[in-house]
Amino acid sequence: MSDQHTRDQLVNLLIEEQAHMSFENAVRRFPAAHINTRPPNVEYTFWHLIEHLRLTQWDILDYIRNSHYQAREWPREYWPTPDATTDAAGWQHTIDQFLNDRAALVAIVQDPHTDLYSPIPHGYDGHTILREILIVADHNAYHVGELGILRQVVGIW
Repeated sequence: MSDQHTRDQLVNLLIEEQAHMSFENAVRRFPAAHINTRPPNVEYTFWHLIEHLRLTQWDILDYIRNSHYQAREWPREYWPTPDATTDAAGWQHTIDQFLNDRAALVAIVQDPHTDLYSPIPHGYDGHTILREILIVADHNAYHVGELGILRQVVGIW
């Protein structure tokens, strides 16, 4: 398998619908009246969920490229506060930032100078960019699927 093939597959994991729904489809035509809705038996809102995706993805992007990276406190700094709400502009801002940060991750993967396999110089326990991209893709797929299911539960498809 070539290095380019690996890079292509990683990009596909981040942006393509393969075995999971895309982020874009999960948020497409989302009713503004429900961005702050808490689905039944769930402690967070729809916006909290996509903001969690954004915060987590941004943290991993920061970890990859920031030699002065500071770990955030889990879970407090990876979720909005339980009483936080947003409006349509805030919802769109979260989406836009998520997509911008994902594009930055894609650019890192597509850069032929990026060594996917060497430990990140400032990272922990030999973490590699390959590992971090796989974690982002896995985490995003998990919560995007959750978002889709919760939309179905609330009846807002």
